[in-house]
Amino acid sequence: MIPASVSNENCEAKFTMSFSAEEFSEAVKAVYNRQKGKFEIRGFRKGRVPQSMLERHYGEDLFFADAVDELLAVQYSKALDELNIDPVGRPSLDFGEEPLKKGEGFTVTVTVPVAPVITVVDYKGVQAGRRVHTITDEDISAELEAVRRRNARLVPVEDAAADGDTVILDYAGFVGDEQFEGGTAENQTLKLGSGSFIPGFEEQLVGCKPGDDKDVELSFPEEYHAEELAGKPAVFKCHIREIKREELPDIDDDLAADVSEFETLDEYKASIRERLEKEAAEASEFDGKNAVMERIYKANSFDVPDAMIETEAENMLREFSQQLGYSGMTLEQYCGYLKKKPEEIKDEFLPDAEKRVKTRLITKTIARQEGLDVSEEELEKEFEAMAKQYEMDVDKLKGFFDEENIAYMKEDIAMRKAIDFVYKAAEFKDIEASAETPETSSEEE
Repeated sequence: MIPASVSNENCEAKFTMSFSAEEFSEAVKAVYNRQKGKFEIRGFRKGRVPQSMLERHYGEDLFFADAVDELLAVQYSKALDELNIDPVGRPSLDFGEEPLKKGEGFTVTVTVPVAPVITVVDYKGVQAGRRVHTITDEDISAELEAVRRRNARLVPVEDAAADGDTVILDYAGFVGDEQFEGGTAENQTLKLGSGSFIPGFEEQLVGCKPGDDKDVELSFPEEYHAEELAGKPAVFKCHIREIKREELPDIDDDLAADVSEFETLDEYKASIRERLEKEAAEASEFDGKNAVMERIYKANSFDVPDAMIETEAENMLREFSQQLGYSGMTLEQYCGYLKKKPEEIKDEFLPDAEKRVKTRLITKTIARQEGLDVSEEELEKEFEAMAKQYEMDVDKLKGFFDEENIAYMKEDIAMRKAIDFVYKAAEFKDIEASAETPETSSEEE
């Protein structure tokens, strides 16, 4: 096999691969030896039919397709390496107009999509808006109030139930005179106002006291999951066993000592402020980086192969399917609910997939243009951070990474360095988070 030099145009690499008559004949013979056990011809034992007899009986091209596949499976990858081509999709093959013939070599023209080679412009000194949030005493108070509520105790009360109280009750549900399946419970805990029961149920328990009996009358929603109950009026016969109400602790030194490592409330408040300010700074930086990359994306227009966008959309569909799984739903169930096919969901990702592909190319190119190489020290720090995250020994973790994985790691580090580079070189108009969005502000400048 002799690959010809590559031409690169319109995000496609094109080259030819020539195979000699001897290479083709050997590949055909290898396929025959592997498949001859499948054939039977009268006068020959199964698996003993000569190659020439099979070719006369079924046609001399009987083993051609598999032989070509076998040659290309090995030599295509070698050609890519030799010509330094990094494909981003499946190749198309052109064997010419003349059919393949026994005892002759052949040439195939390979066309494969590749990532475009671009030059990124206007990425230094980008002007953009950036959300900032100044931590105030009100933020500290809100945080303390949230801590206080998380540490509330439920205490029994004898007075009437109010919104927010927790009711322990028994109930039995009836449609007409018939008690329906699944509508009965004992010692059920229900927080009034939580919206966890059928609409209209919780509101009717407000005002009840321990020991009360209450008939809750309502209608099931038209879209209720149990079709036999959907839209039907029902009565739930309820008995109130107990009512509990949140008792909030005081915000004082005792609370600080209970929920933190600090002895006093002042120390705890100082730690809250420090944490919130760090989170605010990180959020502001994240927002600023997104704003800068958005500006750079808009300033650089270029085409990418459809194969890259299609692959990214498929990745996004897999990510979406995993997210659905975390909530207990499968992609098939989601599609059934929307009456759509997975392919239609994937197509909806195409615009965002194109943006992700182009943004990644822009970022990689900035890293190359600025010479942002990744040192061994930086790679080692990355491994150490990963080992800490997964609670593994660093050397053991490294054992899972081959050269290709390490190359991807270096690429990711270089891309992060590129984003840091453009962020530090940018000029920002800081906007309080509660004010207008940075995008609106920066467009008006």
